[in-house]
Amino acid sequence: MKLLFVHQNFPGQYLHLARHLSAIPGNEIVFITQRQDAALPGVRNLVYRPHRKVTPNQHHYLADTEAGLLNAQAVARIALDLKASGFIPDVMLGHNGWGEIWFLKDVFPHTPLIGYFEFFYRFLGADVGFDPDEPGIFDTAPRVRTKNLGNLIGLDAADFGQTPTLWQKSLYPAAYQPKLQVTHEGIDTGLVVPDADARIQLADAGIALSREDEVVTYVARNLEPYRGFHSLMRSLPAILEQRPHAHVIIVGGDEVSYGHHLPPGQTHKRQMLAELGAALDRTRVHFLGKVPYSTYLKVLQVSSVHVYLTFPFVLSWSMLEAMSAGCLLVASRTAPVEEVVRDGENGFLVDFHSPSEIAARVVDVLAAGRAGYAHIRQNARRTVVEQYDLKTICLPEQLRLLERVMGR
Repeated sequence: MKLLFVHQNFPGQYLHLARHLSAIPGNEIVFITQRQDAALPGVRNLVYRPHRKVTPNQHHYLADTEAGLLNAQAVARIALDLKASGFIPDVMLGHNGWGEIWFLKDVFPHTPLIGYFEFFYRFLGADVGFDPDEPGIFDTAPRVRTKNLGNLIGLDAADFGQTPTLWQKSLYPAAYQPKLQVTHEGIDTGLVVPDADARIQLADAGIALSREDEVVTYVARNLEPYRGFHSLMRSLPAILEQRPHAHVIIVGGDEVSYGHHLPPGQTHKRQMLAELGAALDRTRVHFLGKVPYSTYLKVLQVSSVHVYLTFPFVLSWSMLEAMSAGCLLVASRTAPVEEVVRDGENGFLVDFHSPSEIAARVVDVLAAGRAGYAHIRQNARRTVVEQYDLKTICLPEQLRLLERVMGR
C-alpha cells in the first residue's frame, strides 16, 4: 500500500499511525512537511517551502488564506513530481490547518483524501469573546467568518474527515459533520504511566523533587493566556503562602501559539513576573522552558496536583497524558475539558478566570496528601485507558477509517 501524509510539523498527529504503517512490509510511506530535523524509520520525507511570503499590506482578513494558498501550491508541486515519478498513493492524509491539502485532489483525483480538521472558528460559543478583557468590536465577527475560508476549502476537497473530540466536531457546520469521524490520535498509556520512583532534578535550585514532595505542575507548548498561564500565575502567591513547602514546576516556551502577539521583546512570562513582583516566591517557582519528552514525563510523574487551563479551544494532549500518568487534575470548567473530566470523579473543575478558586482547590488537594484523593487519580487514568488508549482504541479506529476509505 502507498500512503501520502502531509503535515508541516512532521509528524504531528500522525506519529503513531505513520510509525505503525511504515513497519508493515510492502507499505511505501511518503510524508510532505516543512520540517528537516525529524525522521521515522521507513518514512520518506519530502520538505517543501512556500515560494514567497504573504503579500504585505493586504487586507488583514486574507493573510491566513493567502498563506494557506502558498503552502497548498508548494505541496501540489511536490505531489506533481511524485506523480511524474510513478508514485500514485492509495490514500492521502493531511492536516487542513495550513492549507496543505487543498490541491491534492487536483493532482490525484482518484485517490481518497482524509483531512484532519481541528477547529472551526466561531464568533460565539468558542474562544472568541471568552476573554473578558478582549475588546468587543464589530470587526471581530467578519474577520472570524473570513478566517474559515481555509476550513471550507478543505472540507470541500477532502473525501473524509477526522477530528479528535466531539466538541471540536460540533463547531463545524451541520452540513459537513457527517463527513467527520471523531477519532483521537491516541495516548500511549503503556508509556505514560504512574511511577512511584520518579524524580526530577531542578538545576536552577540545585534540588531534586519526588512524589514525597508537594509539587504543583503546569504544562503548555507556550506560556500564554489561551492556556490560562495568567490565571495560574495569579493563583501562585496564595498557594505558596498556604503551602510553605510546595514547589511549582512550569513547562513551556515563551512564544505565542494562539491569540494576539506581543510587542518585540515582551513575553507573557515576563509580564506576569512584573505584575506579581515580590508577591511571588521565585525560589519555589521553577520555569523549565521547553524540555525533552522524557523530562516532561518525569514532571507529570512527580506531580502532586496538575493544573490544566484552556480557553474553549483545541484540547491539549498534555491533559490526557497527565491523567494517564495518574495526576490529580485541577482543570478549567470549559467545554473541551468537560468532555473528558467529571468534577469530583476523575478530576476537579474550576473557573478559568478565578485565580482564587484555582488556588483554593490546589491547596485542598495538597493538604489531603497523595492518598487523600487516590480514587480520583485512579479514575483519571482509567478514563484515558478506556477511551483514548493508543493501541486498543485509537489506532484501531484510525485503521478502520483507512479500510472504510479504501472500500475494504
